[in-house]
Order: sequence, then C-alpha cells, then structure tokens
Amino acid sequence: MDIENKKATRQSYGEALVDLGKKNKNVVVLDADLSTATKTNMFAKEFPDRFFDIGISEQDMIGTAAGLATCGNIPYASTFAVFAAGRAYDQIRNGVCYPNLNVKICATHAGITVGEDGATHQMLEDIGIMRGLPNMTVLSPSDDIQTKWMIKEAAKIKGPVYIRLSRLATPVIYDAKDKFSIGKAVQIGKGTDGTIFATGDVVAEAIKAKDLLEKKGKYVRVIDMHTIKPIDDKTIIKCAEETDKLLSVEDHNIIGGLGSAISEVLSDKCPKKLIRLGIKDTFGKSGKAEELIKHFKLDAKSIADAFMQK
Repeated sequence: MDIENKKATRQSYGEALVDLGKKNKNVVVLDADLSTATKTNMFAKEFPDRFFDIGISEQDMIGTAAGLATCGNIPYASTFAVFAAGRAYDQIRNGVCYPNLNVKICATHAGITVGEDGATHQMLEDIGIMRGLPNMTVLSPSDDIQTKWMIKEAAKIKGPVYIRLSRLATPVIYDAKDKFSIGKAVQIGKGTDGTIFATGDVVAEAIKAKDLLEKKGKYVRVIDMHTIKPIDDKTIIKCAEETDKLLSVEDHNIIGGLGSAISEVLSDKCPKKLIRLGIKDTFGKSGKAEELIKHFKLDAKSIADAFMQK
C-alpha cells in the first residue's frame, strides 16, 4: 500500500468513464447538476453528445437512465449517495430493479468522509437500502486501481449496479497488474489470529491496523469486501474457520451494511461472533474527514484496539 500516493475514488471514476467511453460507444453518462464534484465533467468534455445533465432532479435522472437503457445504451447515472440512494429510491426500485434494466448508479460522497457537509449529506444507509433490492449488484471499491477496474467491469454486468464512491483521497492499495472478480473478496495477509473484513475508504485503515497488530504479536488478515452483493460467502466461512477473531469495518451504519451482510452468512452457515465497527445507529457530524474517522473509531489505532479487547 502506497501511503503517500492518494486519490479519491470519485476522481478515479471520472478517469475510468473517459476510458470506457472511448472503447464502448453505448456508454452514456447522466448527472444531476453535480458533475464537477462527481467528476463526470471529464466525460462531458470528451463526449458532450453522450452526456446529459438533468439538473437538480435526481428522480428524473434515474427515470431517464432507465429509458436510455431500454434503447440499448449503458447509462452511468451519478450524484451524491444521499440523493442517489435516498431521494431516487422509488425510481431505482420500480423503474430500474423491477424491470431489471442495465443502469449503473455511481454514487459519490458516501459515508462520514464527506466531512464538513455534515450529517444531512453523509449517507450512512445506502448499502443497506441497495443490497435489499432484487437484481441489484452492490460494489464498494477501496482505491484508485480497484475503482477503475470496477467501472469497466460494471459495463459487462447485465442489470442494475450500485457503486459506492468517496470524496476523501485514500491511499492506493493495489498494483495495476492485480486482478479482481465481482463477488470475490481480496485477502491481504495470512494471519490466523483474526480477520478484519473492510470495504471502501476504510480498507486502508484496516491494513494499517493489521500492521499495528503485528507489532503486538497479533497476526491478522484483511479481507477487502469490494463486492457487498453478491457477498463472498466462501471467503467469509473460510476466515471464520481459520481465524480466531472476526471484525468488520465500514464507513456506514452497522445496521444493514457490511457487518450485517457478513452476520447473515455466519448465522446461516458458520455461527461465530462478529465484532462490527462502523457508525453505531446514529447520524454523522460536520468536521474534517480525518477527524471524523477518529471520532467514530474507524481509524487504524481504534480498529487495532477493538481487536485487542476481550
């Protein structure tokens, strides 16, 4: 992991869209008056005839994306996560998922790392909302490399996809040569003292926590759960069988998110205690992203401390 080399996954998204647009003429992009923030403005500059700014009308954006999908296009619809999963939920449910249309919803500015925008804009429930929808694939990349792969891979999936992206610049974890698969988690390390499952912008913190624990004589593995749905139940069961302690870490409400998804697998197939770290059924706060990560105990030291507790 390159601590010094950082990039926000929303930036990676914008760059990946341009590359994808050059290779696939069926790709179109929609935004709801936030293209500078979501970085879809990169695609708009390169392909103005395939970009549609719907204005401050997220529900119309999803409906328009659904219509474009029925004509053979592959629409990527973008706005902040709080508007994508919240304001446009009915249109996603009934206009996209029910008819199983080929729409990719790329929601930026998810989680508490939105920072100073505060609780109203810090979407902490979107994973739970989206993974409960039939036909929906839910993805949550952890770095620049993984995001660029994921945006291109989403175009190959026939059906709705929700991709959760962040505002905060985070370390680049992977190498350009690394390979990923939808529905297959990535294991980092081989420790048997415990497993830290993580997703999105806190995967880097989980890796740093792994390094801190090694200094204390505890050897853990980190599992990057970049796919929330379909969940990688085989890896979850394998880790439950091979390691003594299980933790999940997410920049999301612990109700309905990654921890809940893992708990469902454990309950059905391999009963074992899971310590869930995340936002504990509360709203966020206004502050710098790095400060909020520490406040909500999602930083490396807090993760390591939670692991050491009995």
